[in-house]
Amino acid sequence: MRLDYQNNKAKAVMNIKEELIQKAYELGFQYEKKYRGCAQCTIAAVFDALGIKNDEVFKAASGFSAGGGMMCDGICGGYSGGIMVMSLIFGRRRDFFDGDKDDKYCSFAMAQLLHDKFISKYNTVICENIHKDIFGKIFNLLDTEGKEDFEKCGAHSTKCNGVVAEASSWIAEILLNEIDKRNLGYDYLKREH
Repeated sequence: MRLDYQNNKAKAVMNIKEELIQKAYELGFQYEKKYRGCAQCTIAAVFDALGIKNDEVFKAASGFSAGGGMMCDGICGGYSGGIMVMSLIFGRRRDFFDGDKDDKYCSFAMAQLLHDKFISKYNTVICENIHKDIFGKIFNLLDTEGKEDFEKCGAHSTKCNGVVAEASSWIAEILLNEIDKRNLGYDYLKREH
């Protein structure tokens, strides 16, 4: 009887986890389509799916769009935004600047997991190389023609929102796995960070 209860409880937790990961995916897709700004859309999707609140982190990601400043030669906003979210939850704290090694190295490990997922899917974490992978070419987003071409090729109808959706689900999964590993419960994410 007890084993059945434990199995049912484990299945319920797994279902909740899957639902949260799927919600992060869907929100990431919708937010990038509607609002643009891959880093902020990734952060908003993960925050909203998991119940995290921190407007300063969201604001701090403003400049990370399209590899940073729309230059496309930096890291993908889905990747940089993801590292920001994961480090917010499990990263070194300022009041423990000279310590906090466990959480500091946890944030490194989570960033590495996200990196591996990007490499597995896109062979890169660099914005313009992801563009080359999903569009077949690189765009100059600072140029009016380049930006128009980017949109005509499906930037915000399927392409970049797909990357943001995928990144958002990966980030949610990595965070939830760490929560499970530490036996913290998902409400841990809702506390002030």
